Amino acid sequence: MISAILAAMSLGQVGGALGFEATLIDGKAQSLAKFKGQVVMIVNVASKCGLTPQYSRLQEMYHVRKDAGFVILGFPANEFGGQEPGSNAEILEFCTSTYNVTFPLFQKVIVKGEGIHPLYEFLTSEETSRFPGEIKWNFTKFLIDRNGELIARFEPRTSPDAPEVVKAVDDALAKRG
Repeated sequence: MISAILAAMSLGQVGGALGFEATLIDGKAQSLAKFKGQVVMIVNVASKCGLTPQYSRLQEMYHVRKDAGFVILGFPANEFGGQEPGSNAEILEFCTSTYNVTFPLFQKVIVKGEGIHPLYEFLTSEETSRFPGEIKWNFTKFLIDRNGELIARFEPRTSPDAPEVVKAVDDALAKRG
């Protein structure tokens, strides 16, 4: 997998973290290149986790900053204690009815181990990431600048409204690519 990512990068086919494709929760394929020019936070999420209330803070951060060019991409994953057992339809229903989530959600992916999604391989690999290391739990946050470069990683217990997260997002928004 990593050799395929590196080969694509060397051919200029991959534009950093936004050089991948993923499937939206409604089943439509989405090139992440669509988000180039925006500040992007990529988060692996789960509906039945002690950290699930972070959805509220993520949604608030998105709502307040989306017009400035900020977007959150939520990737449900079930690798940690089976805390995202539902179908994509159930996940969408839960997120919208419980937390009024309006930021883009993607279909459930694998974020570590066998079958890892290429985006998460890129974000966590020693060969391609500025912040390598296996995902430890739900709600790991990766911050991508307007050019598609990974600029920060925040571990699960770091809340989206923590001062260091807010500062990193606002600093990235202040830069105009």
